[in-house]
Amino acid sequence: MERPEQSNPCPICTGGMGGGGGQAIFTAECSHTFHFHCISASVAHGRLVCPLCNAQWRELPFVRPLPSQPSAMPPTLPRQPFPRMEAMHGFQPPPLRPADPEVFDDDDQVDPPSGHDGQRREAAAVSSGPLVVRTHAEYSAVARDSSHDNFAVLVHVKAPGIVDSEAAAGDAPRAPLDLVTVLDVSGSMRRRDKLALVKQAMGFVIDNLGPDDRLSVVSFSSGARRVTRLLRMSGIGKGVASEAVESLTAGGGTNIAEGLRTAAKVLGERRHRNAVSSVILLSDGQDNYTVRQTRGSVPNYEALVPPFFVPAGTGDRSAPPIHTFGFGHNHDAAAMNVIAEATGGTFSYIENEGAIQDAFAQCIGGLLTVVVQEARIAIASGHPGVRITSVKSGRYESRVDEDGRSASVAVGELYADEERRFLLFLSVPTAEATDGETPLITVRCSYREAAGGAHVDVTAEDAVVARPEHATDAERSAEVERERVRVEAIEDMAAARAAAERGAHQEAVGILRNRRRVLARSSAARGGDPTSAALGTELRFMCKRVATRESYMESGRAYVLAGLSSHEQQRATSRQLRPLRQPLAGSDGGGGEAMSSVAAAFAQAPSAVGAGDMETDLMDYLGGGGPGGEAGASSAAAGEGASENEAEGTSSYLTPAMRAMLLRSRRAREASADQQEQQPKGAEEASGSESKELPDL
Repeated sequence: MERPEQSNPCPICTGGMGGGGGQAIFTAECSHTFHFHCISASVAHGRLVCPLCNAQWRELPFVRPLPSQPSAMPPTLPRQPFPRMEAMHGFQPPPLRPADPEVFDDDDQVDPPSGHDGQRREAAAVSSGPLVVRTHAEYSAVARDSSHDNFAVLVHVKAPGIVDSEAAAGDAPRAPLDLVTVLDVSGSMRRRDKLALVKQAMGFVIDNLGPDDRLSVVSFSSGARRVTRLLRMSGIGKGVASEAVESLTAGGGTNIAEGLRTAAKVLGERRHRNAVSSVILLSDGQDNYTVRQTRGSVPNYEALVPPFFVPAGTGDRSAPPIHTFGFGHNHDAAAMNVIAEATGGTFSYIENEGAIQDAFAQCIGGLLTVVVQEARIAIASGHPGVRITSVKSGRYESRVDEDGRSASVAVGELYADEERRFLLFLSVPTAEATDGETPLITVRCSYREAAGGAHVDVTAEDAVVARPEHATDAERSAEVERERVRVEAIEDMAAARAAAERGAHQEAVGILRNRRRVLARSSAARGGDPTSAALGTELRFMCKRVATRESYMESGRAYVLAGLSSHEQQRATSRQLRPLRQPLAGSDGGGGEAMSSVAAAFAQAPSAVGAGDMETDLMDYLGGGGPGGEAGASSAAAGEGASENEAEGTSSYLTPAMRAMLLRSRRAREASADQQEQQPKGAEEASGSESKELPDL
């Protein structure tokens, strides 16, 4: 029998409001009742309407000023379902929901900085020490009577690393995250269970956020709405977020700009801030409210990006990045790429819709391990005659002073174990007979620790080159050669994309094939370098997807743009693909296992997670065959019929934490599939058992 005090629960906290409860009750003009402290807190945050029926109130409960410290009020629990309204004359009114406040300053409190002192001390154990900066000169020696106008020096930066498997999976103390997910719920999301797949992926994200992380869910179709405020992912917060995600329904148009404006409002108006902030945007369609696409004109994709996310000035990377996910074949890859590029985010292409959870998993595997922020590399000439002529920095903003005496690169945030390589080209003069060596450059990197907030400066050992009388046996740097191969391949990928955009598909194929031949002849590829071999695999896949207008429009543009996004930022993106020649069994355009270029990098398993187990799981994940690393190593000379399971160039950017989170996602999806298979079997066995027990009539 139900206890009397539970027969009329408070709609806000679901606690009983019967007699003897010892709590004040507020009865609104619309006759709905609430605990007084629950509804007064709601009104204090700007909600001046009934949470149940949306009625405007003229008489409000007395509101005390909001405390500056966390209050003793219990966290908001999931509300009871709205009262069901009976249909009149065949019309079913839509469910009512509370109106959003004008200002989104109702975010959950974060722990005060002093509360993190212990966590910051523990966080030092998560990483393997400070950021590391190294330099590599193209040649170990240059004859003293020779000069070079294009002498290459590699600057290599590596972030502090993960030291155990718990940290790699995102469970160790770290900088907490404020995450806003902006989800497309337009009418096209009804097809092929796409919305159900996104809900499953969001469930995984919610499960893997920690109690100090905060999440806000924004949905958009013809308009946009904040589905949940910025909630701490405690047990209660996860319950509220999960319930909100499950309530999403699809219908309407695609208004990406409005969804991003709502996300900007959530982050811009929050009262509290976690150390790391980011946005995930997913869409399967094309914006039909803001973008103007007329024949002969360039679409105004920049109009989709709210000013809040645009860097404030030169070298500024403090604005939250937007990581975009193009879902299926019909999304606007160019728009998603522009949004990511303008905000310092990455663009991922999810052709295999069933693998969206893996793509989200990889992304949060990085976001949950941000260890470096506001990183900036400063380079100075080490000799009066040495000049810096150019810097190959991809999408990272770089600057070279007019006199060539100094340069800088704005790097921004780094995930644990992430690496960045920047190729500098110098003008090196002749040397005097008394000069045993020429100092080339000095390199310093300054950054802020994400977890502790401390500012750190790291100085690399000076790059020098020996100056003997003769240098015929000078050693050439393998690191510099590998980076030169990578940079030249990326430049040709961009050139092939430009050719395909203007309809010159055979020219695009020619550019890529020529680059494959050059790459195969490089000393890096001939020496068995797996990164160079994986680039060859990727170039081959690109040839297929840019060969015709049909293949380019269907998947080639998205495939190339996602690759460029990854290479130019040296950060892993997802390209969850189906094989071109052999569709997945039982697939009608969605579902099935992922044939993922990034998943192949599981083969390069970190010791922290267990190399043997990871390699075995990867082989199962890809449906058999050798590890991606082995496939990639042999791909430079492979035929055109090789499988798309092979590792591509973008896989080299995966961090141990990304790999661990990908593996966790794969195991979760397997467990879910097994559970679904067991349910029908259990029902059949129960039915059979009942039939056996029936007496003979």
